[in-house]
Amino acid sequence: MSGYTVVIVLVLTVVLSVLAWNFAPKENRTVWRSSIILGLAMCYLMWAITYLAQLHPLEAPRRADMRPEHK
Repeated sequence: MSGYTVVIVLVLTVVLSVLAWNFAPKENRTVWRSSIILGLAMCYLMWAITYLAQLHPLEAPRRADMRPEHK
């Protein structure tokens, strides 16, 4: 996988948000739009942060079970 996955999922999230904006039910339209779009945005952010943190870790993993002469 690569960083392009984040962009592809962002485009998918934007498309779903536009669909939610256009096809929200008539009653309480503002509440429906806000809830759906905020939910999609927050799910995307949580997924993207987790995905990118695993794709580019800040620290390299270290094995603690190795003997000092093999380090």
